[in-house]
Amino acid sequence: MKKNQLILNPKSVARFLGVVALILVLVSIANQFAFYNKYTLNYSTQLYVDREYNIPTLFSTLILFCASLLLATITLLEKKRENTDVMYWAVLAFGFFYLAVDEAIQIHEKFGIPLRKFWNNKHFGIFHHFWVIPGIAIVLVLALFFMRFFFRLPKKARLNFFISAFLYLGGAIGIENIGGYYTELYGENNLTYSMIATLEESLEMAGVIVFIWSLLTYISEKYKEVQFQIPEHAN
Repeated sequence: MKKNQLILNPKSVARFLGVVALILVLVSIANQFAFYNKYTLNYSTQLYVDREYNIPTLFSTLILFCASLLLATITLLEKKRENTDVMYWAVLAFGFFYLAVDEAIQIHEKFGIPLRKFWNNKHFGIFHHFWVIPGIAIVLVLALFFMRFFFRLPKKARLNFFISAFLYLGGAIGIENIGGYYTELYGENNLTYSMIATLEESLEMAGVIVFIWSLLTYISEKYKEVQFQIPEHAN
């Protein structure tokens, strides 16, 4: 390895991110249990994975941004090879950049507020978090858009990408719907809801981490090695 190169091992990166995510989730769970069981009055939203502008949100934003950077890297590499799938990689890169921004400032939740007011705040059961309705529609449209591209990927990449999407969407839409249904029955200020929300956020983080590992593996196998150049300082 040259002095101005940093070689990244996909498994090591995924393991590190996984450990950080696990610590954040366990701290959040401990914080919620302590609060709802009256063990402490020093409740901190900075530790709860289902709150905005805190430590877990920062971590989720960063890993989504990392996925976007890796996708942008693949886009540039494929463009040099004049690959016909450049457009799909570019759309993915932009999509994950948007998800990172959305995670940071919660665009989707703000989008659902006027929709609920339009429908006079009616009860929608599993669609209590109203944004999931357009969200599901967007997922279906994107699934059709990426179908041919997906089946052109190597078998290993297809499987890894599918697992990461299953985990992420399972949390972002599947568990989100369960949480919405529970919210309409019992509200959000209770331990059960906090655990549902924690599961949702945990699956989302797991999905992104698996996707980062998948992208690093894809790059390492297709482009021989994963490496980032570190510019040498001028003397």
